[in-house]
Amino acid sequence: MIVRFLCFISLFILVSFLIGCATIEKPELKKIDEKPKISKTIQNEKNNLNLKRGLKRKVAIARFTNETKYGQSFFIDGNNDRIGKQAVDILSSKLVETDKFILIERADLDKINKELRMENYEPLKNMADFLIVGSVSEFGRKDQGEVGIFSRTKRQIAFAKVYVRLIDVRSGQILYSEEGDGEAFSEAGTVFGVGERAGYDSSLNDKALEAAITNLASNIIENLLDRPWRSYILGYEDGSLIIAGGKLQNIEIGDFFKVIKEGKKVKNPQTNMMITLPGKEVGTIKAIMMIGETPESEVTLCEIVEGNLQEYISTNNFSGLFIQEKI
Repeated sequence: MIVRFLCFISLFILVSFLIGCATIEKPELKKIDEKPKISKTIQNEKNNLNLKRGLKRKVAIARFTNETKYGQSFFIDGNNDRIGKQAVDILSSKLVETDKFILIERADLDKINKELRMENYEPLKNMADFLIVGSVSEFGRKDQGEVGIFSRTKRQIAFAKVYVRLIDVRSGQILYSEEGDGEAFSEAGTVFGVGERAGYDSSLNDKALEAAITNLASNIIENLLDRPWRSYILGYEDGSLIIAGGKLQNIEIGDFFKVIKEGKKVKNPQTNMMITLPGKEVGTIKAIMMIGETPESEVTLCEIVEGNLQEYISTNNFSGLFIQEKI
């Protein structure tokens, strides 16, 4: 009797030990240490609250398509790209969180214009400074398992790879291109048939895609912030120049701006592209008043501090000029 009891106790301890040895990891994102998750510029501003916020660039995500076989079938048409739309939403969220850009809607622009037509408004026309174009080039799942004498484990893995391009709208030039990848997994296991059994975890798809975009979002933000902010002169009224942009672009009363005369355009025979030579500063203006409540309607009235712009004012032709922040 005592022998049976000791055998039972020994078997119980052995099973308990083997169950404890079965490592079951919770779903998590694969970490990539060499790529920062937070933009360096934004992190520096968080550390120094006295820094003035930079002027906002206007950005639009032109498209983000799923170029893989995953998530596509005969029952989904070309306009119902679920993975591509999800990628647009994730990247849009990352850009909006920075409070550094005016993000202009492109994916659902037709729905906005449909609402405008109900009240006989004109279709929305708001050009972005930069376009982001992207695609999901790899997306899929795989299962891995290990079988021991007493234990069995199963790991579900989802992986994604995305490519993005940053385009200057005025020149059509690709300014920056990069790829990012991400992975997510969940694991379950049993010992002597006791433990968790892994069902299909669809949330891993979302986590893998978010990880891939997060790993390159920081570099997208840095490249956008490296591009100079630019605006244009709309007219001259009652002694003040009227420039596009206002409070929503972080312009403040008292800010100074450079008036730049565009450089000459020449054609590069090697690339067959038109190149704009460096411009020349012809004046300095100061913001004195802002009008408007939306990015489309906002304007700023400025007084001329330095320079002679009379030749442009007399003809009311400012097409050869643009405005940049004076640092």
